[in-house]
Amino acid sequence: MLKELFQAFRPKEPPSLPDPDAELALGALLVRVAQSDREYKLEEISLIDRILARLYQHNAIEAAKVRATCEKLHAAAPETDTFGKLIRETTSLDERLAALEALWEVVLADGAAAEGEVKIVEEARRAMGLSFKDSETARKKVEQQASEP
Repeated sequence: MLKELFQAFRPKEPPSLPDPDAELALGALLVRVAQSDREYKLEEISLIDRILARLYQHNAIEAAKVRATCEKLHAAAPETDTFGKLIRETTSLDERLAALEALWEVVLADGAAAEGEVKIVEEARRAMGLSFKDSETARKKVEQQASEP
């Protein structure tokens, strides 16, 4: 009887996650970068929501729902390069460059680029088929935007 009681409180099946598309893959990468320093701050969460809203024309609620799905994908997720390859195979060069800029936005959100964060960006960059120069350009663009009033 005790066994039946405990089983009643356990979920029947783990919730199924959607197959990632480019949006979910980028979102999961953004979450992965933000969580890489073991401090997933409200500012980073809000930034990810704003990035998803900007890139995929979501309102605030839709962006938050997408981010929540991305958090689950990240937790159950394949390697960083799998997400990067999915983005490379399903988006244009301009969209991949925008994704790289978005990753740098999250890395630089707190004003410092931690080694673990940069490593994830570099893995994603290579998997997305982008050059080191593309990454440097994206980083400089994000830094410049952050310094503007």
